[in-house]
Amino acid sequence: MSLPQQLRDESDFDQLPDNIPVTATIADIEEKKGFIVYYRFVIEVKTKGNSKYLIYRRYRQFFTLHQSLELKYSAEAQPGYYTCQLPTLPGKVFMGNKKEIAESRIPELNNYMKRLLCLPTWVLLDDLIRMFFYQTELDSQQVPRALRRLRPPTRKVKTVKPKADLLSAPRAEAVFDFSGSGRLELSLKAGDVIFLLRRVNADWLEGTVRDKTGIFPESFVNIIKPLPESDSDEEGGASKSGNRAQMEDIALNYRDPEGDLIRILDDEDIAFMVQESKQTGSKVKRPVNQFPWELLVTHAKDLTVYNTEY
Repeated sequence: MSLPQQLRDESDFDQLPDNIPVTATIADIEEKKGFIVYYRFVIEVKTKGNSKYLIYRRYRQFFTLHQSLELKYSAEAQPGYYTCQLPTLPGKVFMGNKKEIAESRIPELNNYMKRLLCLPTWVLLDDLIRMFFYQTELDSQQVPRALRRLRPPTRKVKTVKPKADLLSAPRAEAVFDFSGSGRLELSLKAGDVIFLLRRVNADWLEGTVRDKTGIFPESFVNIIKPLPESDSDEEGGASKSGNRAQMEDIALNYRDPEGDLIRILDDEDIAFMVQESKQTGSKVKRPVNQFPWELLVTHAKDLTVYNTEY
């Protein structure tokens, strides 16, 4: 289970309620028109209890949250025991194309949410954070679009037909309409029953409906009968299970400018590492092919290498 648990004390984390958010990723941006035109971020939230849902937030809501947390937990504003080092929120931008500004903020906001949800458990229980990531009634009434940033990197589709025993076959019911953007994506209508073939990645499934086979986002359906574990793994098959298990035992990290190890979980972390190294710069002249960051491999369960003191 890929949760940011590794940066906290495991016993404290285990005591958190199941509805506590543990990861949040921006799936898309949406334009809203009214008195003014603005963009909001569509965020997929995963909880400790493995449930998923979508929330819709504007940048100013991030800004308000961060200001409130600074007043409550920063050492400068509130000296005392209950303080911690908050992540950096990208600043306000007053001029430019609104869509381009929103797009450019996605990696930084993803990194902000990731680091925010890695704070000590007593911070995660704060109502400020819980309410920000809570799915309101208005959130639940929104109809998501293609969620393009959750699309899998592969588009290979199986040609296997579902099992003849339909009542026992893995299946899901479409909750929203989904228009596939290519011939390999399966278009859905709300109420469709899709027979599941396999899981493509953490966010996309492959299935068949009305004699058509393709892939579709899991966020658009409600699982009636889940796939067996053997079909829930991503592309690779049983022959790679040994290698995959070995890979899960190790963790890749980089050392930040303060000298602390930061665990690399996905491409967003790599992008942030590169951006951070560019901003920090270096007065030391390096060979042309030498990069200004240091990568280290540690055991996945070894939490002692991380600085968790704030």
